[in-house]
Amino acid sequence: MGRIFISAGHGGLEGGLLDPGAVAGNTTEAQQMILLRDQLVPEVRRLNLEILAVPDDLSAADTVRWINSRARSGDIALELQTDAFTDPSVSGATAYYIANNSDRQGNANTVLKSLLRRVPELSSRGAKPDTQTGLGRLPFCREVVIPSILLDVGFLTSPSDRTLLINRRKDFALGIAEGLAAWLQELNGLVPSIPETTYPAINILINKQSYEEQGILINGNSYLPVDFVDRLGVNVLAQESLRLVQYQGVVYVKAIELRNFNITVGWDKDTRTLILSSIQAICQGQLDRIMGVGNLSEVQMIVFLKNNNASALQQFPELPKLYREEAAVEGVNADIAFAQMCLETSFLQFIGDVDASQNNFANLGSAGGGASGATFPSARVGVRAHIQHLKAYGSLEPIVQEIVDPRFRFITRGIAPLIQQLSGRMSADLQYGDRLLAMVRRLYESAQLL
Repeated sequence: MGRIFISAGHGGLEGGLLDPGAVAGNTTEAQQMILLRDQLVPEVRRLNLEILAVPDDLSAADTVRWINSRARSGDIALELQTDAFTDPSVSGATAYYIANNSDRQGNANTVLKSLLRRVPELSSRGAKPDTQTGLGRLPFCREVVIPSILLDVGFLTSPSDRTLLINRRKDFALGIAEGLAAWLQELNGLVPSIPETTYPAINILINKQSYEEQGILINGNSYLPVDFVDRLGVNVLAQESLRLVQYQGVVYVKAIELRNFNITVGWDKDTRTLILSSIQAICQGQLDRIMGVGNLSEVQMIVFLKNNNASALQQFPELPKLYREEAAVEGVNADIAFAQMCLETSFLQFIGDVDASQNNFANLGSAGGGASGATFPSARVGVRAHIQHLKAYGSLEPIVQEIVDPRFRFITRGIAPLIQQLSGRMSADLQYGDRLLAMVRRLYESAQLL
């Protein structure tokens, strides 16, 4: 059996400078490909195959020369890269082969399909000839003397692809390793044996009605057939953000992503049932308004908090009560404030810069911008400051009680009446509003109000 040459694209010297490749999401293509290569090498060796890694400091031309000087008949070569595009919604993996070579096209399909078996959430852009690249040719596909393929494992500029690559690196490595093994078998005239991936079936309950057709469980995430999504009133074709997976001839949608379309998503682990509901007790138009009356009781808040941190109320046993009382005084939605407290303190675990002793439940800054944030003399005063801070953003109405929020006077009153408008204001994270709204949904789902 031949050997495998593996190159982590970019990272070498090009024109005397280190080439990082694509840059996105506080990482680089070179960094991610080296990490993937380092995960891939031991996986290939576990298959009892010999693999040689190209040194990271070589240029693209030197990479080709390094492989050619060591290659022998029966060897193969693969280069790992990511793609990049100005539109972050563009995603998917592509395997490039030298044009007009049907054998290499088949090999490229083998490697790509093997990767997708392990990472089905990754969309496929197919096996393509190198003439379809921006350069019109790929030296790695044309100048390496042994059979070679360039594998773009996704778009680094795509948040979904980047998240998969970072969080599922081992699955990427397993899929590519199995694809390389199958490629070597093809090269030696053998029928490739790629393990068939199967996913466990799950039951589906929609608006309290069960269905005969089942969903599947992929890496702990529930997926349901796309036909069910139509029944929930979501137009899949119009929603580019939805992650689709094809398995055994059926197209599936990741269930958790339906929360963005006002669908409640739950899970019963005892019966392995995905529970969906489009019939909700709370008006969606009021879900993200900071000012208003909350829907939760003190008990429902306690249950939610303790389900996420069993010891949460040991230090602050009256916190849910305080939030309901203080929010009622100022006309702020207590549910939103409570959900924000859960988000900011990680359910009172205080794993960030703010300490529990500060009674600061919303990561409020001090008037002077101190590094550790504001400190309040009691839990009630800390909650009051949080409520006043939200009211400053959400309303032009005067504050009822004495102002204790140290940054109240710096806020343009009424500039952010909706949760999403807190992004870039209460947090530099531009997805902060989405994260807070997701926490509100979790809170309501826990109370079976969504």
